[in-house]
Amino acid sequence: MSRAFHAGPSSNAGFTMIELMIVVVVIGILAAIAVPLYADSVTRGKIIEATTKLGNFRTDMEKWFMDNRTYTGPLGANGCGIADIPSGTTENFDVKCVYGAGPPETYVITAKGANSMSASFVYTVNQANAKTSAGPGGKYTNPACWAIRKDGSC
Repeated sequence: MSRAFHAGPSSNAGFTMIELMIVVVVIGILAAIAVPLYADSVTRGKIIEATTKLGNFRTDMEKWFMDNRTYTGPLGANGCGIADIPSGTTENFDVKCVYGAGPPETYVITAKGANSMSASFVYTVNQANAKTSAGPGGKYTNPACWAIRKDGSC
């Protein structure tokens, strides 16, 4: 009896080391792109908390002014004269209000990064609705608006 030899491909199932290394490299490249984009998206979502709180606070200050013709009143925990406006540290920002001096009454409301946000994030608005923003390393910084992107755009 003679035995026939098959010259076709090997019947071993599995992956070669080269194939596995290619998969690892592709996953590494995808992770290197996705992780920073995800982190930036999370930061931008947290910034919205500050801008929303500042906008609401300013609206309440203007309502108070329309009713009382002054920004001053019984000093609340937030530093301004409206006791019923929520204040203090939110999940990611510490919100404070400071009165200015002088006959034209002024105030500045500031949201500064706290807890999971860097303290370098500072967003402000005043009685004239002038908005500024500053972020770590010059990112998220704009002297004329609330920047919500790394390049400082609003």
